[in-house]
Amino acid sequence: MLTQPLLDKLNQLGLVGFRAALEDQLVSPHYADLSFEERLGLLVDIEVTRRDNTRLNHRIRAAKFPLLATMEDLDLSPRRGLKRAQVLQLAQSEWVGSHLNLLVLGATGAGKSFLACALGRAACQAGYKVRYERTSRFLQALELAHADGSYPQLLRSLARIPLLIFDDWLRDPLSRPQATDLLEVLDDRYGRSATMVVTQVPVADWHSRIPDPTLSDAILDRLVHNAYRLHLEGESMRKVHSPLLSDAG
Repeated sequence: MLTQPLLDKLNQLGLVGFRAALEDQLVSPHYADLSFEERLGLLVDIEVTRRDNTRLNHRIRAAKFPLLATMEDLDLSPRRGLKRAQVLQLAQSEWVGSHLNLLVLGATGAGKSFLACALGRAACQAGYKVRYERTSRFLQALELAHADGSYPQLLRSLARIPLLIFDDWLRDPLSRPQATDLLEVLDDRYGRSATMVVTQVPVADWHSRIPDPTLSDAILDRLVHNAYRLHLEGESMRKVHSPLLSDAG
């Protein structure tokens, strides 16, 4: 008699997993021999798992990763130039909690973005909020924020993100205003949050792509000196996985 009102109240409380598990217990004979505490514990565990998964999915969607990449999908063979132990350690995301940086370097098509998305997803799984940005579009967003007056608010929101990923970093040389904006973003984050930079441009060439030497030194100081580095090597993954090659074979 009390079952339906109870189920309705569980819905009102947002205990969706708890309700579904309770309904399963009510019709399944497998739970008959369990104590009340054991059955209640199972219900609570299921609800906690559901909520954890919901929060994880929300973090992954909010990050806006362009690729569906997981650590299990990574090619960590020696030909990629990666040290398996180092990559797996970075996947634990302790560097994010320690407010350090990560540089993912390598030629075009080497798989940098895929690796960045896999590590970013691992950070989401570790409980961190992540934001993935194409650098050129990010700079456009900063310019628009200046125009509509939302720039200070945007800076504050960026400073609160535990891991910010810049892909295609310095693919195009920066203007002085762009360099100034990036320095402001990085200055707010330095020592307070983590930044990942994904680029085909060697670090030694960054100075030549930033117009003001003072700005260049400041940007590199906030990114490079407290950063891990991963350098991908080998043939372009786009070429390796091209359907044209398999057809030709």
